[in-house]
Amino acid sequence: MRRFTLLATAALAALLLAACATPARLSPADQARLDARLNALLPTDVLLLGEQHDAPEHHRLERATVQWLAARGRLAALVLEMAEQGHDTAGLPRGASQAQVRRALAWDEAGWPWDTYGPVVMAAVRAGVPVWGANLPRADMRQAMQDATLDTRLPPAAWAEQQRRIREGHCDLLPESQIVPMTRIQIARDRAMADTVVRVLQPGRTVLLVAGNGHVQRGLGIPEYLPRNIQSKVVSAQTEQAQTAINSGASAIQAESGADQVWPTPPLPPRDPCAELRQHFKPADAAR
Repeated sequence: MRRFTLLATAALAALLLAACATPARLSPADQARLDARLNALLPTDVLLLGEQHDAPEHHRLERATVQWLAARGRLAALVLEMAEQGHDTAGLPRGASQAQVRRALAWDEAGWPWDTYGPVVMAAVRAGVPVWGANLPRADMRQAMQDATLDTRLPPAAWAEQQRRIREGHCDLLPESQIVPMTRIQIARDRAMADTVVRVLQPGRTVLLVAGNGHVQRGLGIPEYLPRNIQSKVVSAQTEQAQTAINSGASAIQAESGADQVWPTPPLPPRDPCAELRQHFKPADAAR
């Protein structure tokens, strides 16, 4: 009985490893489209892939991109907004368990569900490619909020746009006194992610960074903090709703994201993203 249990456990482990290594299931047409898109983007030192966090199709494309680059020996590293600086999988073997990978990255399940991002991360690990956390550590956020030098890191129009996005992203529920500190955190996060990318560059290969669309936007996010001698390409995965909002002209900077490619994806079910926030915040006018 014990021998049977051990064999069954080993077989299950092998199946799990195989499942993680199985290429993301794209239709032949979608795979051909991805092949053409990625071939058109390469070579580049850095590929910044922007997502909408709640769009499942974006995560499927991310995993497929990891596998495509790794299969061709072109992937230097996977860099993530979803894990903090100072955490990486560089010391882990290809066969590391998901639990080991999560510990190495100090994964924050509350902020970033592993069921969503685990397949992307494990695709890199199984390919022998290191995964690096890049986000500003939570312990550094208070200092960033008080750092007035961050106020001039962007041109005035971009600084104003970042503040507008902080207001809008919090459904106009933040007190006005919190807008500047929160904007500083956003800028510090973009700088931290850019610094991580620079540290893991490899000649002749590509670093893939996965982050929210706002972070990868030229003129506003991570590209602003990359050295000018580093070649970067920006891809923005956009749901149908988000693309419609951009085309409606919410702002010039938002419309002119500078993406080298936009990857359109199907619409998501309608929802009210502000409903939960309204339970935790008072309206901004009442808080002033």
